[in-house]
Amino acid sequence: MENNTYTAGDYKNGSPVRWCPGCGDHAILNSLHKAMATVGVEPARTAVISGIGCSSRLPYYMNTYGFHTIHGRAAAIATGFKVANPEMTVWQISGDGDGLAIGGNHFIHAVRRNVDINILLFNNKIYGLTKGQYSPTSDRGFVSKSSPYGTTEDPFVPAELVFGARGNFFARSIDVELQISQEILVAAARHRGTSVCEILQNCVIFNNGIHNYITDREFRADRTIHLVHGEKMLFGKDKEKGLVRDGFLLKAVTIGQDGYTIDDVLVHDAHCESNFLHQQLAMMDGYDLPLAIGVIRDVEALTYDEGVSRQVDEVRAKKGFDTLRSMILAGETWEVK
Repeated sequence: MENNTYTAGDYKNGSPVRWCPGCGDHAILNSLHKAMATVGVEPARTAVISGIGCSSRLPYYMNTYGFHTIHGRAAAIATGFKVANPEMTVWQISGDGDGLAIGGNHFIHAVRRNVDINILLFNNKIYGLTKGQYSPTSDRGFVSKSSPYGTTEDPFVPAELVFGARGNFFARSIDVELQISQEILVAAARHRGTSVCEILQNCVIFNNGIHNYITDREFRADRTIHLVHGEKMLFGKDKEKGLVRDGFLLKAVTIGQDGYTIDDVLVHDAHCESNFLHQQLAMMDGYDLPLAIGVIRDVEALTYDEGVSRQVDEVRAKKGFDTLRSMILAGETWEVK
């Protein structure tokens, strides 16, 4: 499937990119172009499908098939496209509003069905295109044009929705972490089934700095942990900290203090079928425990499109249908004169 003769430029169509200067979407687009080149699926066998929102302009900047669809329906259209064209690689682009508000039902069912699509969820915790209303991921108390006295509701955590829908692939990155973004996008493309990549993105106009508590270089190393399958869960500027078990919970410790050694630090297993630890890792928020970035869960399972294809083949073999017409005429028929 891979053909590494492609470069990032082969996936660019040359259109001027019309996002605000400094918008995190620029970095994500750059990471996606490079990830596609690494995987090497030819542009003509790639489709990028989006809904509505700033992030959903992304198909205009791809030298692939592209669909700029309607608000909240990207997952539904991506599902139909993939089932009808199983040979295609399908990327879905959605923001936190498009994907989790009006599109929330489609999102969880795409994950539940395990459709072989790659969902990029841009999370800036705001509606940017419509000029600054709070979104399903905005924090409680968040002041916006549609919540001038602060929101009175708790936000969705995208990872929690994925695990609640029994998702098999979840990864996270930050727009400023280009290498890690490329890493998770490559892993998503190679995963068979629904892959969800949440990318924390900065809206410089309506929600500037919303992720600063983890993106600021001064303390990013202490407030994030880059998880890599098969490696120790270490973080900190000098990798002097790690995650250990504390009963059924996780605990951050400093190696060499309070009796903890490197042997106590957990090893990340992204392929473990049980999602118990994966969910705990994904729910860390950068405050009491570091925010997890990288591939958190990557488990193989039967995909929806494979299941549909198998069922079609089985019914054809059993019933002898070759075409839709033969199926229709196989039952009781009559002529109207």
